Amino acid sequence: MPPASLPVDLLLVPTWLVPVEPAGVALEGHALGIRDGLVAWLGPRERAPQAQEVLELPDCVLTPGWINAHGHAAMSLFRGLADDLPLMTWLHAHIWPAEARWVDEAFVRDGTDLAIAEQLKGGITCFADMYFFPREACDRVHRSGMRAQVAVPLMDFAVPGARSPDEALHQAIALFGDVRHHPRITLALGPHAPYTLNDENLENIRVIADQLDAPLHMHIHETADEVQRGEAEHGERPLTRLARLGLLGPRLQAVHMTQVSEDDLALLVESNTSVVHCPHSNLKLASGFCPVERLWQAGVNVALGTDGAASNNALDLLGEARTAALLAKAVAGSATALDAHRALRMATLNGARALGLEACIGSLEVGKAADITVFDLSGLAQQPVHDPVSQLIYATGRDCVRDVWVAGQRLVENHRLTQMDEAALIASAREWGARIRDGQA
Repeated sequence: MPPASLPVDLLLVPTWLVPVEPAGVALEGHALGIRDGLVAWLGPRERAPQAQEVLELPDCVLTPGWINAHGHAAMSLFRGLADDLPLMTWLHAHIWPAEARWVDEAFVRDGTDLAIAEQLKGGITCFADMYFFPREACDRVHRSGMRAQVAVPLMDFAVPGARSPDEALHQAIALFGDVRHHPRITLALGPHAPYTLNDENLENIRVIADQLDAPLHMHIHETADEVQRGEAEHGERPLTRLARLGLLGPRLQAVHMTQVSEDDLALLVESNTSVVHCPHSNLKLASGFCPVERLWQAGVNVALGTDGAASNNALDLLGEARTAALLAKAVAGSATALDAHRALRMATLNGARALGLEACIGSLEVGKAADITVFDLSGLAQQPVHDPVSQLIYATGRDCVRDVWVAGQRLVENHRLTQMDEAALIASAREWGARIRDGQA
């Protein structure tokens, strides 16, 4: 059979190619062609088109770029600040006071750069961010070449960079206008949680979200205590309250959801709301267990997130995928729950669907953006390779990420960042660490 006729800019030839769509497939003897930042060709190697450059990737598995569907990027500078504490103590006694003292545009600039670099080296090509000074975060994403959804945080009280919920909403509207046509940045509204927003402000957020056709990114049912407090204060579970206020729907990204009753499940299914599972953060803060298998079997789209480095402490989505798979089996009481292929799907296509980006990213299909991650499985700990996806999820660390492309631009080449100065990032983070420690002394 003759080769494809149209030439490509770059042809990648891995040992294994996992497109994610169709599901459960690991192709051998296949190649992928990139042209103008898009996947332009995928098929058997012997039919490959002419290419300006051919990159052989022996012993490597090529996947779509990984999508971190929840985090607080700049909080990387608070990594390890207040460990081994319950959520509300961690927030009220440590994190919120530290944010009030330290968070400004410079903090967000340097913390976001640190998070972007860490995520790229871990194979993440797109991340969802919810943090203060979102305009600064957008600028760092723009400069880095990475892809992101940036959510404007909204609470009933003043936050760094916004003196009131109304001011934050006005900033959000202006920022939406400025980045609406950016090829790699999308904007969302980020109501923090049901317990930090009253009904009036939530209704205002819904109205603005409808006007902007904006996604909503929100911590929901993170702990049993949150649900109990919500019932005591409002006479209904937080998810029921959000449904009453019209916030559920395909634009809502419900982060954590460790507490899911049968009524909650019905609301999620009926509204087509996505859930973002953050297993490491939930475990570390003893928040609870998201019932991933039950959600999946009911038809809920479940994506994967790291949360911030202050509560995790790593932005390691591959590690999250492994923990999610293992935890799902324990919670469901079934060894067949959340198999390796579905764990990979959570970290790629399901994340894209949660962020409303499935037409652009999340799977390796012709016409989608060339957001690609290459894992090297040649190491001792990866041998022998019976199933490359199982080996990736259960026996591989993020140090095996070899190459990363976003929109066809190579941002990690042979384990090294191509657009960011790693030594300078480390030096900056150490300076912030010293300042914060000295300030607390």
